[in-house]
Amino acid sequence: MKILWVKTDFLHPTNRGGQIRTLETIKRLHLRHQVHYIAFDDPSLPEGPQRASEYCAKFFTVPHEVPEKKLTSPAFLGQLIAGVLSPLPVAVIRWRSQAMRREIERIDAQFHYDAIVCDFLFPAPNVPDLSKAILFQHNVEAQIWRRHAEHAGNFLKKAYFQIQAKRMEAYEGQVCRKVKRVIAVSAGDARMMERNYGIKGVSHVDTGVDTEFFRPAAKVTESKTDLVFLGSMDWMPNIEGMQWFVRDILPLIHAALPETTVAIVGRKPAPEILALAGDKVHVTGTVPDVRPWLWGSKLSIVPLRIGGGTRLKIYESQAAGVAVVSTAVGAEGLEIHDGGNIAIADTPADFAKRCLDLLDNPAARRDMAGNASKIVAEKYSWESVTTQFDRLLA
Repeated sequence: MKILWVKTDFLHPTNRGGQIRTLETIKRLHLRHQVHYIAFDDPSLPEGPQRASEYCAKFFTVPHEVPEKKLTSPAFLGQLIAGVLSPLPVAVIRWRSQAMRREIERIDAQFHYDAIVCDFLFPAPNVPDLSKAILFQHNVEAQIWRRHAEHAGNFLKKAYFQIQAKRMEAYEGQVCRKVKRVIAVSAGDARMMERNYGIKGVSHVDTGVDTEFFRPAAKVTESKTDLVFLGSMDWMPNIEGMQWFVRDILPLIHAALPETTVAIVGRKPAPEILALAGDKVHVTGTVPDVRPWLWGSKLSIVPLRIGGGTRLKIYESQAAGVAVVSTAVGAEGLEIHDGGNIAIADTPADFAKRCLDLLDNPAARRDMAGNASKIVAEKYSWESVTTQFDRLLA
């Protein structure tokens, strides 16, 4: 099969959950099919195009400048204003490109692709004929914006997020109804899109994990922190989640265990995250390898109240042999059994209690981590996930 994969970015450096999911899927598809890849060129990340041959036979770059998300950026402010006036949500406007649209038209006419995969919703405006495309939907994007509105700190933010949620819902539904097929990353997301957007037959592929890569080293000698959070720290749901944890949950943990330490591990920490750093809270920024931070912790925490899709960080933590405490939102779409292979809590008091119970009981931590790693190893290898995806493409 000849496949064109359309995305906003290249896959290296690989430091976000969506990138990991795509990379692990596409590099296996590359072994079975002729895969071409098109994405925007980011001169600050030359590693992307340089390593594209690891997962595709041919790649195409399109120049496109995306303003940094800072209110001091006139270009970003312009996009925010456009987001108030335009029927399209800002998150989509940022990636709209006539140059990419023309390039896709050109190469499709040349190579006559059997399948065109639109990876995430954001490149969709650049796909000339959506009826030929398969939408790989890592999240229900409108749900993320609704949750932003629900947890917004002030009236202006709430009003803005509500506007964006309505526009995202309208646009997401329009694209889902136009494409040839929608592939979600969980059964819950698939049913939600069917229900909300009036479509049928939404498929889903499970989230996978490289179990061998995350398997704990024979002997971990360095203890880093008691609690660890993994994630891209420029992503709004992660920022909001860790602000909530440090503000409302960590003081309850410290009241019982004052020496408890937390590591926030992930790329591009936003100013709000850097402001959380202190004696008991360590903000790492980008690290060359997240595994030592997992292996050197007692618990992995996922205190997310906003988000969609599925969190790879949970399966990665479980594959690394680390027990996980998460909100229901953080763990949605995954195979979880509260108290068996994960601890679920949604209020500050409950979240703190679940953490304290496990911090105080090493045997309970080991049992939970062991149950989780067994399920992950048996059911969620990337090879099985790619086989599911391949079947849907065909």
